[in-house]
Formats: sequence, C-alpha cells, structure tokens
Amino acid sequence: MKHLVLLYLASILAGYALTLVPTSAVVTPAIADVLALIGGLAMVVFAIALLVLGTKALLNKN
Repeated sequence: MKHLVLLYLASILAGYALTLVPTSAVVTPAIADVLALIGGLAMVVFAIALLVLGTKALLNKN
C-alpha cells in the first residue's frame, strides 16, 4: 500500500513537471499547451486516486 501511495505522489509530481515544459525549437507552443493539459489532468486524476485511497484506509480502520 505504501508503494502505491508513493507511486501516486510521483505521478502528481510528473504531471506538475509536464505543466512546466518550456518552449524550444522542438517543443512548439502548441505542443507545450497540450503537455500542460495532460499534466493538469494527470495531477487531478492521481490526486483523486490518493483521496479515494485515503478514504478507504480511514473507513477500514475499526
């Protein structure tokens, strides 16, 4: 379970890194916008997954 939480946190961090990709000769502004969108979606999805995992852990405690 601990490894899954760390994986979700790493995925949120990777999504944040995708939102900060600078434009260059290879990465055009259009590609940077798409990467920012993908990064934002990744952060939201894995944050929700962490909330669900935490809620399950709290409800299973007796």
